[in-house]
This record gives sequence, C-alpha cells and structure tokens, in this order.
Amino acid sequence: MPRIYTRRGDDGTTGLLFGGRASKDSPVIEANGAVDEAQAALGVARAETERGSELDGLLVDIERDLWVLMAEVATAPENRSKLQPGASEVTGEMVQALESHIDELSERFDMPAQFVVPGQNRVSAALDVARTAVRRAERLVLRVSMPESSVVGQYLNRLSDLVWVMARWQEGEHLTSRSVGRSAGPPR
Repeated sequence: MPRIYTRRGDDGTTGLLFGGRASKDSPVIEANGAVDEAQAALGVARAETERGSELDGLLVDIERDLWVLMAEVATAPENRSKLQPGASEVTGEMVQALESHIDELSERFDMPAQFVVPGQNRVSAALDVARTAVRRAERLVLRVSMPESSVVGQYLNRLSDLVWVMARWQEGEHLTSRSVGRSAGPPR
C-alpha cells in the first residue's frame, strides 16, 4: 500500500505540476491553498444538499473545475506549454459556463436590492462561507505571476458571483435583506 507521506516536503518545499518545487509559503502555494479551502467549503455546502439535485450536480462540476484551476496555478512558467485546456488549464469556455449558470439561476428570483443577511438556512449559509473563500483565493491568485492569457482570475471572479447567486436561490422566498444600519430589535 502506498504511503501518504513522502518526506520530500520536510524541507519546506512542495512539488509543482510537471516538475519543479516551490516554497510552501510562496504565492503559488498560498493561492492554491486558498482554492483548496474554497473547494472544501463548497463541499460542505454540497453535503447539505440532496444527492442528485441540481445544486449537487452544479457543485460537483465546480469542485472538479477547481482541480483544473489548481493545476494551472501550480505549473511553473517554463512548463505552461504542457497544460491541456480544460484538463490542467482553465478555458474561456469554463468562464462562460459560469456566466450561463449565473444568468439562468438569476431568472428564478428577484435579486435583492439591499445587503443580504447570511444564514437563512444551512445551504445558503454554507454557500456564503464558500463565496468568501473563493474571494480570498481570487485575491491571492493576483500575487501569482500568471501570463496575460490566463483566465484563472476571471474564473474565480465569476465563481464568487455564481456562489452568491446560488446562495440567494437556495434561500427561496425566505430571502432576508436589510438596509444599512441596525434592525429594530432588543439592544445588544
């Protein structure tokens, strides 16, 4: 049985796709760590959904896309020619698919015109947590030296929008929003 540990990372480095090593605190590994956290947070949201549901299927597809995204981020510049669109490199079509999902889901409910109060139900709350993890990953990817042709940043930007829309969709008619300021209620 293969061992989970290799001991190669004991020196504070980790392997990159197609070869090379990077410090575990490098921008590349920090960004991929944030994407990994976002993927796990999406998994928590998925665990709250009904298996086989539309949301379940959408989340599985997104989680698989994030493997592609992490592969691209974890590739040294000299090895980018080895990337395969859609398998280890994010494509414009992947970004467009997110936009299509946003548009389609947005037609199902009226968009809130005020700030949304997270936590209406477990699924929407988990999606809101996942959205914040995606936003952090987006910020950290900006620190990675990616070529201008890469659409990794666009993908993460659209993904955070989609996850926000999915959270609102899951709130259904129980959507809670508020104006800036305190709501009426007992003093705290």
